[in-house]
Amino acid sequence: MDINEYFANRCTVRNYTDKEIDPALLMQMLEEAAHAPNTGNMQLYSVIVSRTPEEKAALAPMHFNQPCATGCSVLLTFCIDINRFRRWCEANHAEEGFGNSQMLLASAIDASLFAQQFNTIAELNGLGCCYLGTTAYNAAEIAAILKCPDGVVPLISLAVGYPKGEGNRSDRLPIGSIVHFGKYDDYDYSRIKSVYADKESLEESAEFIAQNNKETLAQVYAEVRYPKATNELFSKSLDEYLDRTFFKK
Repeated sequence: MDINEYFANRCTVRNYTDKEIDPALLMQMLEEAAHAPNTGNMQLYSVIVSRTPEEKAALAPMHFNQPCATGCSVLLTFCIDINRFRRWCEANHAEEGFGNSQMLLASAIDASLFAQQFNTIAELNGLGCCYLGTTAYNAAEIAAILKCPDGVVPLISLAVGYPKGEGNRSDRLPIGSIVHFGKYDDYDYSRIKSVYADKESLEESAEFIAQNNKETLAQVYAEVRYPKATNELFSKSLDEYLDRTFFKK
């Protein structure tokens, strides 16, 4: 596979065949992914593998029953994990101070890098992957299902399997609109309209607008797909969960 072609054309895959991922291949890919960069070489993450129909079915409602959550070969839940480090410190009479925002951010970065490196390795091995953006919405419930102790927070879920058909390559903003040189170059009205012009002109964008009875694509995103009330509801739940388990004194 040409590596440049892979990165230029990679896409999310939501439909999978019945072929199972060999357990040895899965472990090999996870081991390779664990060489992703991380904070202080502490590897503040864990991954929980769900591969039986029962395990995936238990998690499916937490992912709003997206078909790929149960149709995949394996469903991986990548977690923030300071529990393992805490246990190590306890065993070695070391006083840790990781239950704070700084280490929450550090461990979230670690888990994200681990997950993305696995995603890339899996796709290069002929597999298809789909990130499920629902994990943080229902982190407390997912943690309960997966028996996560305090300090272990579900962050990213990845459905993985052998592709059934072609995935859909998503549009992206022009690279010039997200790269800043020397300093942040803010967006005036003219520039912001230019940045989103291609995205707004897509046929699927017109369909989103019509289906949701809105006037603009921005309204669909901000008022229908990710509305303030929903964001605040899930934020409250996540804040309460983190206060109970991560920031626990």
